[in-house]
Amino acid sequence: MKLNKLIDHTYLKAFGTEKEINKLIEEAIEYDFKSVCVNPFWVEHSHELLADTDVLVCTVIGFPLGANTINTKVFETIDAIENGADEIDMVLNVGRVKAQDFDYIYEEVSAVREACPNKTLKVILETCYLTKEEIRLASVASIRAQADFVKTSTGFGTGGATIEDVKIMKEVAKEKEVKASGGVRSKEDLENMINAGATRIGTSSGISLVKGETVDSDY
Repeated sequence: MKLNKLIDHTYLKAFGTEKEINKLIEEAIEYDFKSVCVNPFWVEHSHELLADTDVLVCTVIGFPLGANTINTKVFETIDAIENGADEIDMVLNVGRVKAQDFDYIYEEVSAVREACPNKTLKVILETCYLTKEEIRLASVASIRAQADFVKTSTGFGTGGATIEDVKIMKEVAKEKEVKASGGVRSKEDLENMINAGATRIGTSSGISLVKGETVDSDY
């Protein structure tokens, strides 16, 4: 297993400029990461620079709070795909999870799924705000709605991925996949997440992780 191909090389800070995004893309090409994960504004630019590579373009929808309307998330998804996105990481409506409204979660994930039928869809649960049972039920609703992945975190919440949460999500996901993001700070952390069931890692520290270095970044 190539660790580099498990990594979504990520830059989602609000103050990123073309310089930072170009650096991200250059690093992703050099280290042959699975994708770059960028805010929607940078999708078209990233797509153009990665056109002759096998590095994918991933973007975020409803980010980082998940509190957009379903129609807004659908529009964002369609726009991202038109601009060249290969993968969609959507934040579900965390408030509806806390309200135990899993029919709504199914509806919104299904709507985004319909908007990107031939693209990889990852659903971000923001596990730091959820109980273990809410993580399980939100994963169930997302997988029922045909998400390809359930993902732990945005990196903008109060905490990131944990081994226990990844195991819960993988138990639900079964043949579908789990993305762990936030808090993966060492190669040991990365390997522990993989052993727990993660098949993708979202991080801004991918280079350090594949080199076996420990970092202090939250994402």
